[in-house]
Amino acid sequence: MRDIFRRLDGWLFTLLLLLGCAAIGYLGNRYTVQADWTANGRISLSAASRAVLAQLDGPVQIVSYANPQGDLRQTIAAFVQRYQVAKPDLSLRFVDPQLDPQKMRELGITVDGALIVHYKNREQRLDELSERSLTNALERLVRGSDRIVAFVTGDDERRADGVANADMGTFMKQLEGRGMRAVPLNFAQVTAVPEHTDLVVLASPSLALAPGAVKALVNYVQDGGNLLWLTEPANQDLGLKPLAKVLGVRVLPGVLVDGSGAALGLHDPRMIALGDYPPQAITRGFQLTTLFPQVSALAEVAQNDWAVKPFLRSGPQSWTEFKPIDNSTTSNIRFDPAAGELKGPLDFGFALSRLSPSPDKSEQRAVVIGDGDFLSNTFLGNGGNRALGERVFDWLLGDDKLVNLPPRGAPDRLLEISQGELNALSFGFLLVLPLLLLLLGGIIVWRRRRR
Repeated sequence: MRDIFRRLDGWLFTLLLLLGCAAIGYLGNRYTVQADWTANGRISLSAASRAVLAQLDGPVQIVSYANPQGDLRQTIAAFVQRYQVAKPDLSLRFVDPQLDPQKMRELGITVDGALIVHYKNREQRLDELSERSLTNALERLVRGSDRIVAFVTGDDERRADGVANADMGTFMKQLEGRGMRAVPLNFAQVTAVPEHTDLVVLASPSLALAPGAVKALVNYVQDGGNLLWLTEPANQDLGLKPLAKVLGVRVLPGVLVDGSGAALGLHDPRMIALGDYPPQAITRGFQLTTLFPQVSALAEVAQNDWAVKPFLRSGPQSWTEFKPIDNSTTSNIRFDPAAGELKGPLDFGFALSRLSPSPDKSEQRAVVIGDGDFLSNTFLGNGGNRALGERVFDWLLGDDKLVNLPPRGAPDRLLEISQGELNALSFGFLLVLPLLLLLLGGIIVWRRRRR
């Protein structure tokens, strides 16, 4: 009788085990339960990112232009899956950029793994794979309304819709998908910057501005408007000193040249290549190389209520060259301190911010860059030029403050032990632990033999 109960007990246990496995499989297919036990929850989405996803009332498609070789696609897929858990209608599609290089140039894809996020006929581009960048891109897509960017025209500036080599049509066309709309601003037709203008761009004028136009720009800045001013070495005396005075900056004479460019394959010393940047919000985490064809150095000349921070700076082998340079004289230029030329490093990009004089805004921002060619149709595709330009516009429009996600690292990732503690650990693992295992094994064998 006892043997029968033992057999029944064994069959019953097997049956219950099979039923338990079937129940786990059935529930696992119908329900998903995830738990993040890491410190600071660093492998799951933050509450801010989930709040942004909750505002998206339609499908989102992310297209990644990543090569199939290597582990980059797997890394991107694992990263995007965090968002897909919170929003199931968020899809990811991969495109091999090597299959259509011409299409990649038209799209402005210069980084392996670049992402384009599509939502309701709008798009955002990402060159950085981080929760902060993707969440901010989704926030811009949710916002939807276009930001008005007024380009000053009428003085031979770079055109926002132009297709000539010096114009910025390609760049601005790409920014349209990011929720920005370029409009012309001609001071021969209006006497002031129109209301509801989010940003005014003065893009490398080559003719002197009329006094009325300069006064309108000065008034705009004094009233709290955001400004992007691109200047050039050959266009320094155009009646813009009142504007420079309001900003507290000065455009230095001469053109920046860099003797270290030959090591990078640049035959024209006026080409300034940057791979390292002073710390500022625009360049935070930015590691792409940028190319600036002809640059004017800048200087801060007045202490006022602006907080001025450089974010573009030439190398130590650069200087301001006063002599005219052409293709026949590029190899003969020399630094001449007696002529008043200045030795680098020299700043040529300033980011200015202050409390806004306007009651409608909390902060006013301006950017002055000693070159506009880097965003032109000719040079936009070089390295990270486009990505840097997008960062400049985002910072000026305040989009860098959409979602501030601090890094969530793991605490106590470093184990600091003394040499004595290390010796004790080595002694324990190499001698004590094996002896304990041998002792336990001997005890088990002895007890079995006594039965």
